[in-house]
Amino acid sequence: MPGALDGLLVVSVEQAVAAPYCSARLADAGARVIKIERPEGDFARGYDSYVHGLSSYFVWLNRGKQSVALDFKKAGDSALLQRLIGKADVLIQNLAPGAAERAGFGSAAMRAKHKQLITVDVSGYGDHGPYKNRRAYDLLVQAESGLASITGTEHAPGRVGISATDIGTGMYAHAAVLEALIARQKTAEGRAIKVSLFSSMAEWMAVPLLAMDYSAYEWPRLGLTHPFIAPYGVYPSSDDVPVLISIQNDREFERLCHSVIDRPGLEKDPKYATGIARNERRDDTNSIVREAFSKITFAELATRLDAAQIAWARVSNIAALSKHPQLRRMHFKSSKGDVTVPALAASWDGQGERLGDVPDLGQHTDQVRREFSE
Repeated sequence: MPGALDGLLVVSVEQAVAAPYCSARLADAGARVIKIERPEGDFARGYDSYVHGLSSYFVWLNRGKQSVALDFKKAGDSALLQRLIGKADVLIQNLAPGAAERAGFGSAAMRAKHKQLITVDVSGYGDHGPYKNRRAYDLLVQAESGLASITGTEHAPGRVGISATDIGTGMYAHAAVLEALIARQKTAEGRAIKVSLFSSMAEWMAVPLLAMDYSAYEWPRLGLTHPFIAPYGVYPSSDDVPVLISIQNDREFERLCHSVIDRPGLEKDPKYATGIARNERRDDTNSIVREAFSKITFAELATRLDAAQIAWARVSNIAALSKHPQLRRMHFKSSKGDVTVPALAASWDGQGERLGDVPDLGQHTDQVRREFSE
C-alpha cells in the first residue's frame, strides 16, 4: 500500500538521536527524507559498531533516508541546500544553538521565504530563557529536568537506561509535524515548530511536579515499585524468579487475596481495604505478598495470577526480549547486511513488512546534486 506521506519531501539537517527519530518515522510513512550530513558524517555513525560493524543507533534511526554530504562553508553546497529547502515540505534541524542561522537556513528566514514550509527546530533548552544557548545531551537533560532524581534506588539517582529524552523529543516533533501538515491543508500555510529536550522531559515530569507544587510531596526513588500504589513491586517466587505485580484497585486486591496468596478476608481488614490504606503501610503490605510468593513456584504463581486476572510480569533482560514470544520484528537493509528491529509500535491492516534501507555516508549526494541543479 502507498505510504500516507508519499510525495512529501523532508530535508533534515540532523545528527544524533532526537531529530533523526522524527525524520525516520516520517520516512517510514512514505516521505522522501533527504538527510544532510557534514562531510565527516553524523557523529552517531561512530557511537558503536554492533550491527554488522555499523552503529546500532544509526541503523535504527536512519532507515529509509537518502544521505547527502554537504559543507555549508562552500557556496555551491550552501546554494544546493537552499534549493532543497525551496522544494521541501518540512525542514528539520538539531544543530547547536544558532548554527542554522549562521549557515543561512534558520527557520525564521526560511519561513519568510517559503510560506508553506513546516520548520522543526530541535534544541536542548528551546529559544527562550537563560539556558537557550546551552548545549545539551540526553543524560544531561535527564539530570537537569529532575528525571534522574526519581529514577534509581533510595541510595542514588539513576539514568533511564535508554535515550529517553532524545526519543521522547523525537516523538513530540513527529506528532507536531503531522499536526502541522493537517493544519496546512486548512490554511495553506506552514508552521514553525520548536521542541526541546528539556521541555519534553518537563512534560513527562508533570505528575511529580504537580505533587510537589500543590502538596510539597517529594517523589521518592523506589526502584521497581510505585510511590502511590501497594502492592506494586517485585516479589520472588519460591524458585527465585522475580515476579512484578501491580494491584490498581480494591477489586484486584480482593482477587489477589482469595486466589493467589490464600488470605481471604484480608481485603476487608480496614488496614488493607483501600489503596490509600495499603500504601500507608506499604512495608506491611509488601511483606504479606512477599512471604506468600516465597512459598509458591513461578509456574504456579503464573497460573494463579492469570486465573485471577492480576497484571504481572517477569523481570527480564535484553536476551529474554530478543526471544520474547510477543516481540514482532520488521526488516531493512544496510550495505553490510540485513537488520531486524522491533516492529513499529502502531500497526494497521496492510502495513508493510519492510522498512527503507540505511544509507552510506553521502550515498545520494551526486544524485541529489543532479536532480536539484540550477
